[in-house]
Amino acid sequence: ASLPNPLTSGTAVASTSGTAIDFTGIPSWVKRVTLLFSGVSTNGTANYFVRIGSGSIQATGYTSTASYMTTGISTASDTTSFIIRSDNAANNVCGAMVMHNISGNTWVEEWTGGATGTNQSYLGGGAVTLTGALDQLRLTTSNGTDTFDAGSINIMYE
Repeated sequence: ASLPNPLTSGTAVASTSGTAIDFTGIPSWVKRVTLLFSGVSTNGTANYFVRIGSGSIQATGYTSTASYMTTGISTASDTTSFIIRSDNAANNVCGAMVMHNISGNTWVEEWTGGATGTNQSYLGGGAVTLTGALDQLRLTTSNGTDTFDAGSINIMYE
């Protein structure tokens, strides 16, 4: 009998510079990946994009919707990423995006979180089919130019 795959934590990365944060070398046996946010912020107001890939980062084929709630609700959809709706450079985002392998190379995603400083709550979900086994993940922004300026991010997988 084979042993189950262990819950493995990546190495936390400071999200204090750059326009993208990559995690590579995710094993082919992985069936669930959790992306963890602790006080993540950028210097702008662009939405956050999470993209996954097999061999390279995939930027097509997603069905993704996310909202933030304050005194009202603001929702956005995207076909190039798992989107995290954001609008304020003062956001310090905390939360978890969980990606589940539903079948073959198809992944479904759920997102919940909140932001201190702006009193926002987040939620979202989506799906994408990759060309092969998931082996990498990237956090960036919708404009690709906003710079990360606070917090840390990490992955766990099993």
